[in-house]
Amino acid sequence: MNDQGRRRLGVLIGVGLACGLLPGITLGGTETMDKVLAVLMAAVVMTIATQLVFVGPSGRVPLPALLTFGLAGFVQDALVWWLLSWLGPKMSHLHVEGLATILLAALITRATVLLLSQLSPAVETAGD
Repeated sequence: MNDQGRRRLGVLIGVGLACGLLPGITLGGTETMDKVLAVLMAAVVMTIATQLVFVGPSGRVPLPALLTFGLAGFVQDALVWWLLSWLGPKMSHLHVEGLATILLAALITRATVLLLSQLSPAVETAGD
């Protein structure tokens, strides 16, 4: 899987975990399909935003660079979750309540994206 695929998978897993674990994110509707569509809508919005403005490493990077990318990506993800808290009730049955929930959801999402980006095989240089 290439780096872009790992980022997309990280966003999907992160959004799913945030929606499933955080009590401040509610998936309204009575049907299971409504809940699945709400999570998919959140994942699509998050994926599009993170692809338009990509903040993150391409492959393995040293820890200081990873922390810098993580902080910048966390801010980006928090802004997208904030957007989802506004768009969610208008477009689907997704409700995100409170700044703490937005920040925790951003942390979960960015952590999964960074984790999956670091799973790439190590790049060997010709001088080694």
